[in-house]
Amino acid sequence: MSSRDGYQWTESSGLVKGVPSIGVIQPPTNIQTEHELYDVIVVGAGYCGLTAARDAALSGLKVLLLEARDRIGGRSWSSNIEGYPFEMGGTWVSWGQPHVWREISRYEMRDQLEISHDYSRGVNHFSLNSASGSRNMSHEDEDALMESALKKFANVDGQYGRIVMPFPHSESHNPEAAKYDKMSVADRIAQIKDDLSSEEHTVLLGFVLLCSCSTPEKTSFYEYLHWWALCNYSYEYCIEYLIKYKFKGGQSSFAINFFKEACSTGRLSYAFNTPVASINDDGNGVQATARDGRIFKASRLISAIPMNILKDVTFSPPLAAGKLDASTTEHVNKCVKVHAEVRDRDLRSWSGITYPNNSLMYAIGDGTTPSGNTHIVAFGGQHNHLQPEKDIDKTMDALKALTPMDVERVVFHNWADDEFAKGAWFFSPPGLVTEHLEDLRAPQGNIYFANSDWAVGWRSFIDGAIEEGTRAALAVKRDLDRSRSAHL
Repeated sequence: MSSRDGYQWTESSGLVKGVPSIGVIQPPTNIQTEHELYDVIVVGAGYCGLTAARDAALSGLKVLLLEARDRIGGRSWSSNIEGYPFEMGGTWVSWGQPHVWREISRYEMRDQLEISHDYSRGVNHFSLNSASGSRNMSHEDEDALMESALKKFANVDGQYGRIVMPFPHSESHNPEAAKYDKMSVADRIAQIKDDLSSEEHTVLLGFVLLCSCSTPEKTSFYEYLHWWALCNYSYEYCIEYLIKYKFKGGQSSFAINFFKEACSTGRLSYAFNTPVASINDDGNGVQATARDGRIFKASRLISAIPMNILKDVTFSPPLAAGKLDASTTEHVNKCVKVHAEVRDRDLRSWSGITYPNNSLMYAIGDGTTPSGNTHIVAFGGQHNHLQPEKDIDKTMDALKALTPMDVERVVFHNWADDEFAKGAWFFSPPGLVTEHLEDLRAPQGNIYFANSDWAVGWRSFIDGAIEEGTRAALAVKRDLDRSRSAHL
C-alpha cells in the first residue's frame, strides 16, 4: 500500500507524490457501530499514541484511536521502495534509550538492527565545505575535530555540562541550568568564538544545527545541553545514541507491532483518515469531532497531537494559556530530510558538512540498496529555502554540492509543510522549555496531553514518545479507576 505522504523522484517517473509503506492501515477503520461510548479516545497514531492506545487496551479499557493520516508512525515512518526502507522521519534507536529498548526487547527485534555507517570500503572520508574552503579528512580526524569543538561548546562548568545538568531525565534537579535556556546557540558561540578554529566553528554549527534544523539565533542552547547530557556528555555517545543503529526493515516494521498488539486485545477501535477538528470536555466526558462531522465520545481523551499544531484544533474549554502560548510560539525544527539513491558505490563510507552555503548541510552514507547503489541521507531546513516538492532541480543541486554524486532516485518528506506536524522532531527556541514544559505536560479536565515534544527524558525522540504514551495511559487508567470506585 502507498501512503499519501512523502515524495519520490526518478528520471523516468519524475516527481511522484506518495510512497509505499507497510505502515499504511487497511481497512482504514474497524468501527462497526456509531454512537459507541469509549473509555478513552487517543488522538494521533505516532509512537506516543500507539503506546497509549496499546497500554490502555491491555489494561482493560475500551479504546478508540483516531489518526489524520492513512498510516501509523506520525513523524517516524519508513517507505518501502523496491525492497528497501527509506526512513522518512525518526530513524535511529539505541539501547541507551531505555523506553525504546524495552519495546525492542518486548517485540524480540534486537536482531533486527543494523549499523548505518560502513567505513570498510570506498572513499572512507569526511568532506568539510565551508566559506573558507573545502577539504577531505579521515573519519578519525573528523571525530577529533568534532569532539574538540563540541566539548568547548558544552563546557559551561569545567565538567562539560555534568554539573549543570547531572540528571537529564529530571531537569529540575538543578534550577541553575535554566539560565542557559535564555541563551541561543549564537549567544553561546559568541562566548567561545576566540577559542574555536575556523574548522571547529563550521563543524560545530553543522552538527548543532543538524539537531535543530534551524538557525543559531533561534536554537536553544539549553536544549542542546539536554541532548548532550543524555549522550553521556560525549561526542562518541552522540554518534552511538543518535545516528548509528536503525531497523533493517525500517521504523514501520517496529511501529506495526504496537498496533497489532493493541488490536489483538479486541478492545481497540480505530479510524484513520480522520483529522480531528475539535475536542469538547463538558466535565462528564469528552467529545471529539472530526473534520467530516463524525462525532466520537469517551470518558477521557489522550491528545498525542504535536505541539506545533495543538493550536489548530479547537478545544472547549479553550487550551490553557501555557499550552496555547507554546503552540503559537512553535518549536523551531523545520527539517527537510532528503534521501538520494546514488550510483557511486564508493560513497557508502562518505559523510560531510557543507555550511553555510548550501540548503543541505549534513549528510552521510546510510545504506546499500538491493541494486548495490549507495543510499545517502541529507538534512536541510526550510529556513534555507529548500522545498523539494516545488523545485526538485534545486534539491539535486544541493545534493551534488555536498559531494559529486550520480543520483538515480530521490525520496523525501518535507516536514515543515506537513499540516499534521508543521515541523520535524522537537527542538526549542530559547525560553520555551523552562517556561512551558510543565504547562504542556499538565492534564486539562478529562483531557490528557502526551507527546515526545514534552518528554522529560529523550524529548523529541521515539524513546520520548514511548515514555509519554506510557505515562498518559497509566494516568487515564488510574483516573478512571478512582472515578468508578467513587461511584460504587
